[in-house]
Amino acid sequence: MTTTSQQEVYRFLEDRFACAQACAECARACALRASLAEPDGPYDQEFQRRKGIMCAEACDATCRALSGHSRQDEAAIRGQVEWCRAVCLESAHVFDQDPGGKEAAQACRDAARACTDFMATLS
Repeated sequence: MTTTSQQEVYRFLEDRFACAQACAECARACALRASLAEPDGPYDQEFQRRKGIMCAEACDATCRALSGHSRQDEAAIRGQVEWCRAVCLESAHVFDQDPGGKEAAQACRDAARACTDFMATLS
């Protein structure tokens, strides 16, 4: 293995880990945000709660896909990461509408950025 290909492998693994880590942080922030919204509250609050749950589930599924335990091919992983990125960006936009949602919105944006960075390492 040449030095260049070793560097590419290291970058791929680092970006994969960074993406999984960012998704885990996002899942925690979104789950917390969802738990703060009242299920029978106003429409906006219920929408935020559902978006938080959906984002936490997408990030959790992406962490599992990136953990290496699943035997998915590159196309399946790319699809999973692209889906997670889209959900994170949508969730960040929703949480930006709530003054108390800034931390969750930032976690979502961080996860989306990590997904983008990881996808750049895929061929």
